[in-house]
Amino acid sequence: MSAPVALALADDAPAALPLYAVSPADLAALRESLPETARRYLDATDFSAKAQQLVLLPGAAGLSGAVLGLGDSVSAAAIPPDTPPWAFGDLAFRLPEGTVWRLVPGGYDPGRAVLGFALGAYRFSAFKPPSRPPARLVPPAGTESARAAAEAVIMARDLVNMPANHLGPAELADAVSALGKGFGASVEIVADDALDAGYPALAAVGRGAARAPRVAILRWAGSGAGPDAPLIALCGKGVCFDSGGYDLKPSAAMLRMKKDMGGAAVVMAAARMIMAADPPVRLVLRVGCVENSVSGQAMRPLDVLATRKGLTVEIGNTDAEGRLVLADLLAAACEETPSLIIDCATLTGAARAALGPDLPALFSNDQAWAERLIDAGKTCCDPLWQLPLWADYGIWLGSPVADLNNIAGNTHGGAVVAALFLERFIATGVPWVHIDLYAWNDATRPGRPEGGEAQAARAIATAVGLRFSGPATGDQTTGDQKKD
Repeated sequence: MSAPVALALADDAPAALPLYAVSPADLAALRESLPETARRYLDATDFSAKAQQLVLLPGAAGLSGAVLGLGDSVSAAAIPPDTPPWAFGDLAFRLPEGTVWRLVPGGYDPGRAVLGFALGAYRFSAFKPPSRPPARLVPPAGTESARAAAEAVIMARDLVNMPANHLGPAELADAVSALGKGFGASVEIVADDALDAGYPALAAVGRGAARAPRVAILRWAGSGAGPDAPLIALCGKGVCFDSGGYDLKPSAAMLRMKKDMGGAAVVMAAARMIMAADPPVRLVLRVGCVENSVSGQAMRPLDVLATRKGLTVEIGNTDAEGRLVLADLLAAACEETPSLIIDCATLTGAARAALGPDLPALFSNDQAWAERLIDAGKTCCDPLWQLPLWADYGIWLGSPVADLNNIAGNTHGGAVVAALFLERFIATGVPWVHIDLYAWNDATRPGRPEGGEAQAARAIATAVGLRFSGPATGDQTTGDQKKD
């Protein structure tokens, strides 16, 4: 079992108060089912079941329950009901401190309710406790995958939110080791001379930092997976802080660069959900743990680097380091001929300019897998949006002195160009998906507090589960302008 993660979820509590969640269409039926005192109080407060509307019901002991409005955007006729988890995402701090609640069945999905409640209760508390403890929820039977998803997302949020002086390459590699230990997986840490030999481009990125780079490799097999079971390869960009190198970022662009290891956190969260669901697959997770700094040993503009695949790369910009990290990881993943490779990275500001902060950009050489991931994202409210691998732009990566440059000679289509660079390191015939994400919430919304976010992790786990073991993995239903 994995290392515990603090959740605002409670074990079965006989004294837990009832929490009703209702859409306007179902309000009349709920009203008739309530005791007269509660019904009258609901009428007196003009409760209309608007989204996020919350009424606390009085009782003989002071408090007898609560009613949450779901709004008109939900449909109890949908299968499963299409209530998003975020409908429940602000309850933990709106319900009274110290109270414990149980869900009353209704026209919503209880798994999504559990997920939204748990994710909304999250606050990064490594250095400062929350202003008050959250209320707690007793998760109904059958919502175990929602709890596992919440634990994985919270693990990733903690990693992204951790200040860079507390989370360097060694600490990120240790986090991969802890994840593997929790699920009985093997973990190998590649460092020093072995890293120079096996991951030369990644090693070059980290050479300028006082904290040495490394690669953490986790290997796991499901309890029903034989030696020929499908192999899923996950690769994550783990740049623990990105100064930009000699092409130094301006101070405003550097403020959030502790989150430049967000891709690593996301694939770790996806791996955690996959392992918790135990599908009949083999899994290999590679995290490139590195820091991009400035020193006498740092790579310079117009340096030419070797890569694991044998291609040489001219450095057009030292701030385009994430693709160098991923290049070696992807080449290593391809050597095992996996059934699927997915890489995640906070790679380009261009993806944010095109799609905004909430929509990770997806690129793929396999349309079936692209559609599986996009559909999975819709299923579990973890959206993705596909952008093209437009081959004609590949000529922009040309170099007069090396096999390719790490940037284009113009400012057009930066996310597409970065994906095309990565595609050069994918072996022919290997299905590959690249996800360029933000890994951050700019402001607090229900279920999504300001700070680190595990975008796409639930979509990845859901897609793998749906493809290889049925609709259990990661799906929370019963039946969530810089270079790189």
